[in-house]
Amino acid sequence: MFAAVPSEAPKVEARDGDPIPANWLPDARMKRIHIHWTAGGYDASELDREHYHVLWEGDGKPVRGKPSIKDNAHPVTRAYAPHTLNANSGAIGVSMCAMRGAIQQPFKAGPCPLTKDQWDACIRGVAQMCRRYGIPVTPETVLTHAEVQSNLGIKQRGKWDIAVLPFDPEFNTARACGDRLRSEVLALI
Repeated sequence: MFAAVPSEAPKVEARDGDPIPANWLPDARMKRIHIHWTAGGYDASELDREHYHVLWEGDGKPVRGKPSIKDNAHPVTRAYAPHTLNANSGAIGVSMCAMRGAIQQPFKAGPCPLTKDQWDACIRGVAQMCRRYGIPVTPETVLTHAEVQSNLGIKQRGKWDIAVLPFDPEFNTARACGDRLRSEVLALI
């Protein structure tokens, strides 16, 4: 016999220092978090806000996206955040506002490289969302957009966010960046 699956996320107490306001995290059943960069400047544009649930600007400040996280619960609504090709249902989309003009090969970070402050703020926010929605931290549930095709088997259109960390160039593959992300998130859970 199978136990009933709750339709909503369990209530989890907020922690001091959680970066995302609680009212941005509605009751919903979410399965994954996809982490991106916007390929823009350090400020969240209106277009950025239409595609992601939470964004981190250049100073690490969170900005609320226009769609609610609940809009991406299965099945997605017409107002959902379209952040990952064919993989939005049940997935929270977060992004760091950075990497305008970046070039993958040979790597050039452009005038707005992803910063360590943004990365750290995003890590804290992703950990908060994992706790809030009961999302385990695995390569299939907490991943960068660059890992979606390899980890989930869902073809993407050459997305390489996040396959290099400009503030720490030793991390220069999607897997290395994703493993670092998951390790740092787990340390905060």
